[in-house]
Amino acid sequence: MHGLGDLEAALMDLLWERQQPTSVREALTELSWHRTLAYTTVMTVLDTLYRKGWLIREPNGRAYRYTPVVSRNLYAAQAMHEALAASGNPSEALTHFLGRMTLDEAAALRAALDNYERRISGK
Repeated sequence: MHGLGDLEAALMDLLWERQQPTSVREALTELSWHRTLAYTTVMTVLDTLYRKGWLIREPNGRAYRYTPVVSRNLYAAQAMHEALAASGNPSEALTHFLGRMTLDEAAALRAALDNYERRISGK
């Protein structure tokens, strides 16, 4: 999975938050509060994300409405997996990762590992 540019990431965040098909105009309106963007810029970036396989689109009159292909959580999981695989030393990378976790994050990781182990062991 390839990384996202700044505007691509902002648009993906927006689409994940909206959780509904979104037009270029709607995306532009929601992003315009903190940056000045042209309609064609947003349209081009959404089309690029669609061509990269990040989005699906459905016709809406003469325009399209865009929806993410994967959830934010699945994207995060894939990014973590790719970073771990690319680290060269997964054990050391995990050690550094754990060293940056809060207690709540460590508890969530422990619960996820427990659930995973129960699921694969069939118990």
